[in-house]
Amino acid sequence: MIAPEPFFEPRGTPFSEFHRIRAMTALGHHVDLVTYPFGEDVAMPGLRVFRSLRPPFLRRVKIGPSFAKIPLDALLTLTAIRRVLSARYDAIHSHEEGGVIGAALAALLRVPHLYDMHSSLPQQLTNFAFSRSRLIRRAFLAIEGFIIRRSRVVIVICPSLEDTVRAIEPRAQTVLIENAPGSAEDQATPAHAADVRGALGLEPSTPVILYTGTFEAYQGLDLLFEAMAIVQRVRPNARLVLAGGKPDQVERARTQARAAGIDAVTIFAGERPASEIPAYLLAADVLVSPRSRGTNTPLKIYQYLRSGKPIVATRLLTHTQVLTDDTAILTGATPQAFADGMLAALTDVNRATSVGRRARELAETKYSYEAYLERTRQACDALTAPDILYPRGAPPPRLTRSGSARGSSEREGASEVSGGGAPRTLRNVPRAYQEQNVTDPDLAARRKDLV
Repeated sequence: MIAPEPFFEPRGTPFSEFHRIRAMTALGHHVDLVTYPFGEDVAMPGLRVFRSLRPPFLRRVKIGPSFAKIPLDALLTLTAIRRVLSARYDAIHSHEEGGVIGAALAALLRVPHLYDMHSSLPQQLTNFAFSRSRLIRRAFLAIEGFIIRRSRVVIVICPSLEDTVRAIEPRAQTVLIENAPGSAEDQATPAHAADVRGALGLEPSTPVILYTGTFEAYQGLDLLFEAMAIVQRVRPNARLVLAGGKPDQVERARTQARAAGIDAVTIFAGERPASEIPAYLLAADVLVSPRSRGTNTPLKIYQYLRSGKPIVATRLLTHTQVLTDDTAILTGATPQAFADGMLAALTDVNRATSVGRRARELAETKYSYEAYLERTRQACDALTAPDILYPRGAPPPRLTRSGSARGSSEREGASEVSGGGAPRTLRNVPRAYQEQNVTDPDLAARRKDLV
C-alpha cells in the first residue's frame, strides 16, 4: 500500500487509510505500507510500515498540494521500488497521487492495482487554492486519467467521485466505500462530556455549538464566524467551540474571530486526539459543518450522524450526498442562512431532537462498521477476480451495499524492527479500532499480501 501522507496523523486521508488497513487486515490480508517519514507509528496485526527518507529541512507537510510533496514523493517512489524488489506482492493499493507510483509498479509487476480515490486531484487545486494554471490543471487531469485507466478497481468515498471516474473511464470497476467505519464502542459517556465542558470552562446549561476538523480554507470557517456573530446577538449565552487546527492556523482563526466580534464567545480547543472527539460531540448541543467548497463528503459528517445531535450544514453537494432535510438542518451558504440554521437547532427542541434521532438511525443502518467491512471485502474480491471485458459504453455493474504477526516499522536504510509485544495504545486512534478484530471463515483461502 502506497500512502503519500504522514501516517498516522488525525486528519482526513490518514484516518481513511488507517480504517482501510484495519478492515483489510481483519479480512486476513497482510499490508506493507509505504508512507512518508512523518506521523505516529502504528502497530496492528498484519501491518508493516516502511517509511521513506526525510528530505533535509522538512519537518511536516501540510494538507493538499504543495511543493514539499515533490521531493517527498520522489523518495516515496524509491522506497516503493525497494519494497517490490525485496518481496513478492499479490496486488498494489495506492492512495491519492501515490496512484501514479502504484499504477506504474503494478504494470511492471503484472499484478492488479487498487486505487483509493479520496478526492479528485484537479479539484484539489481549487479546494486548496494551490494554482490557477491551466497547464498544471491539464497535468493533474492527465495524471488522474492515467491512474484510473490503469487500475483494476477504484474505491471512491462518495457518489460525486464515482461520477468523476465514470466520466474518465465508463468501464471502470468502482466500489463506493464511505468514510464511515463507526462502532458502538466508539462512544463517550455523560461523565466524559462533563469533563470536556469543565475543561473548557462551560456550565452544564451553556448552549454549545461545535465544529470539529481541519482549518483549511475550503472548510468555511469564515462563513461560520460571520454566522456566529448573528447568533451572538440573539443568543448571547451560546458558545462556539472549535476542536481542530494546527497552532498557526488557530492563531489566524483567532484573528478572524476577533475581527468578526465573536472572540468573547469562541473557544479554540486546538487539535484533539481522535479518542476525545466522541466526548466533545456528546458535550455539544449543535454540530456544524460550514464547508463552502468541494464535493467530497467530510469525514466528520459520519461521526456527527452517530452522535445523534442536530447537524447544521450547508446545502451543497459535499453534504447532500449523505444528508437530507430529515437528518440535518441544511442551509444556504450565507452567514444569515447558516445563523438561522444554528438558531433553529438551539431553539426548536422538537425539530432538533427529531433530526438528531433520524441521523443516528441512518448511521446505525447504512453506515455501520459491518457495512464498511463488507464493502472492503467486495473491493478485495473484485481486485483478485479474473479480468472481465465490458463493451465500450457499457459500464460494469455497480457493487451494491449489501493472523498473529505484529506490526513493524522501518526507516529507509535501517534494519527492520520487529513489532513484538502488545501493540501500544495510540493517542490519536479511536479505541474501537485498536481493539476491533473481525474473523472470517475463509481467511486462509483469501489471504493476500498488499503493498
